[in-house]
Amino acid sequence: MSIIKITKQFSFEMAHALRNYDGLCRNIHGHSYKMDITLAGQPLQDESSPKNGMVMDFGDLKRLVNEEVISLLDHALVLNAKTDAQLIDTLKQNYEKIVTVDFQPTTENLLIFISEKLKKRLPVAVKLCRIRLRETDTSYADWEE
Repeated sequence: MSIIKITKQFSFEMAHALRNYDGLCRNIHGHSYKMDITLAGQPLQDESSPKNGMVMDFGDLKRLVNEEVISLLDHALVLNAKTDAQLIDTLKQNYEKIVTVDFQPTTENLLIFISEKLKKRLPVAVKLCRIRLRETDTSYADWEE
């Protein structure tokens, strides 16, 4: 049986700041992220199933990514948890979506974070192959397994 790869594209808006960074990205700024999720598997061969012929239903993948990633990160300010606690508290008192993470919120680290969340929820027969996360039109990183 052939292994087939499928890809679905997503987008979200997110702000972040890079703690102790030596350039402009140490300041709070935002990006219009574009994300491609690529899965691999054998298409289901079960004529009694409504998912017959699919590696994974694109609608199910959309729902999963929205629940695990988009709902958390879209229109959020993501900061390293080591950022000044008083500043984080002040931001949380004034804004709704302040997300703290235990890592520097770079594109590279966000890919690792996203991959770990998705791998836990994918069907057993489906493999997460690649995530491409575009921070700008000319800058992106790939996570691959």
